[in-house]
Amino acid sequence: MDRNRALEELKLRIENKNTIKHSLAVEAIMRKLAIHFNEHENLWGITGLVHDIDYERVEGDMAKHGVMGADILEALNFDSTVVYAVRAHNPANNVMRRRKIDKALYCADPISGLIIACALILPDKKLKDVDEEFVMKKYHQKAFARGADREQIATCSELGLTLEEFIKISLEALKEISDELEL
Repeated sequence: MDRNRALEELKLRIENKNTIKHSLAVEAIMRKLAIHFNEHENLWGITGLVHDIDYERVEGDMAKHGVMGADILEALNFDSTVVYAVRAHNPANNVMRRRKIDKALYCADPISGLIIACALILPDKKLKDVDEEFVMKKYHQKAFARGADREQIATCSELGLTLEEFIKISLEALKEISDELEL
């Protein structure tokens, strides 16, 4: 599976620059998790990259999110592992997260938003200024970055990771692509 093709297919369906950046962020976290678990880095990365391919097409109907994305990816002959993980990342779809990749995508999605929100409140708005302790502090402030579902992030435990380990891996991943994220 070709990463450039996956990015092209994403950009054909997503116009919002911030949604593209979110997809790149989740891709980076998934790649870092794949390395950590000695899994297929490209497969995991592409899964993160295309997980919201249907976001603009569902037009706010989150009950369709993930299902439509999986259908799009299936029609494009993406690997069935990617298709399943995309379908399973939205709990509204009632699709069991069976494999490590499914569980990783589920918790990688919201942690990306939490970490980026942490960077955006700092004076320079740069990821280089964010550390694990700061993210942990903000994680426990429920009013901060409300869209970053804390329960969903906490499912990193299903991967055998502590919250601290998960934040460390995710933060490292995002710092590596800070230029692409313009952070």
